[in-house]
Amino acid sequence: MHFDVVTDTSDLEKAISYAKNWLKSINEESSTVTANECKFCHTQSVSEDMEIEIMTDGYSISKMEGCPN
Repeated sequence: MHFDVVTDTSDLEKAISYAKNWLKSINEESSTVTANECKFCHTQSVSEDMEIEIMTDGYSISKMEGCPN
């Protein structure tokens, strides 16, 4: 499964926590998330929907490969 955790900060601990929270919400809590997967490789503007999610929840998930709808 490939997804990005989109936040307004480059805080590794928060990014991992957000990823684990999202994985738990889709019943994938046994998946491993480590600092090796966190690269903070994108800096870009986000859609209004994502911005609202980040303001509300602290993060948004950008689903890429193998993620549930």
